[in-house]
Amino acid sequence: MIWSSGGTLSGTAPLRDDPMSHAALVFAAPYRVEIQRSSPGIPGPGEALVKTLVSAISSGTEMLLYRGQMPGEMPVDESIAALNGTFQYPIKYGYAAVGRVEEVGEGGAGVGVGDLVFSFRPHESSFVSPASELIKAPEGVSAEDAAFLPTMETAVNLVMDGQPSIGEQVAVFGQGVVGLLVTALLSEISLASLVTVDQYEGRRRESVALGATASLAPDDPTLMGALQGSRGYRGADLSFELSGNPAALDQAVKTAGYNGRIVVGSWYGTKESRLDLGGRFHRDRVRLISSQVSTIAPEWSGRWSKERRFDLAWSMIKKVRPSRLVSHRFSLDDAASAYELLDRDPAKALQVLFTYDN
Repeated sequence: MIWSSGGTLSGTAPLRDDPMSHAALVFAAPYRVEIQRSSPGIPGPGEALVKTLVSAISSGTEMLLYRGQMPGEMPVDESIAALNGTFQYPIKYGYAAVGRVEEVGEGGAGVGVGDLVFSFRPHESSFVSPASELIKAPEGVSAEDAAFLPTMETAVNLVMDGQPSIGEQVAVFGQGVVGLLVTALLSEISLASLVTVDQYEGRRRESVALGATASLAPDDPTLMGALQGSRGYRGADLSFELSGNPAALDQAVKTAGYNGRIVVGSWYGTKESRLDLGGRFHRDRVRLISSQVSTIAPEWSGRWSKERRFDLAWSMIKKVRPSRLVSHRFSLDDAASAYELLDRDPAKALQVLFTYDN
């Protein structure tokens, strides 16, 4: 049997006769993942069979699901067919799979056998997908770099929503993978300062290596001075809250300068965010900007599409080579250990990948 992402039985693809050779990760309940085995599918007309090489764990969204902090009634992703249903257990999840095309059904134009492709699919050893939904990796991009496509697209979207300008004082709260990629993109702009904040020393070192002018702990009292230096322009012109910690959003509000913009990229799930808006927030005209990668912001949609944003994300992947951020690799059979690491000892982990022996 195969579970769909909504936790129901799915029979959309015929199965082969070699039972138990297909493996899929299932979030069975909070703090419990299981590996479910079945026969792999057979591609039909317009479809392709992909054997997975690597898939990337999203330490933000997936850890909310692992810890039971997802709103269960919320749709998983209404823009991605492979992620239908709601966040109810049991559920297959994940959205960063890279593999090679093994078979192509009749009429499966656009991909060929042997192509390296990306797909917004859950963690599983193989999958049958409409060929039109597979994204071919550009020449020269490795499987591990390609697994960062959704993360890089998210970083591109965040920077576009923030609209940084030359000479601005910018703060980035949270230096997980998304935060580090945002830092790498911002470092391409001639900013007055680019100060990042994270509780883990290893991530702060990586942040400086990617172009931050300074990277500080959340309780470091020199944050405001690092942002404005001797220029005298108080606070941040632009901030990004990417830590997943609601307390960081309150710190971003306190750090904002007059008319400061704060892009909220974190998704808190069921965690509440308590903000102190009784001080400078109103008089300083601080602006909170929500950002979500599943859509194009209205101010960009006249000239930008998902395809154009993907093109930019691929070019940034070639430039940054984000596979440098991979800290751990686990086989899918050892998935429980991967999530336990991210849950119990996140200081040691950055990007965690599942690898598949195909």
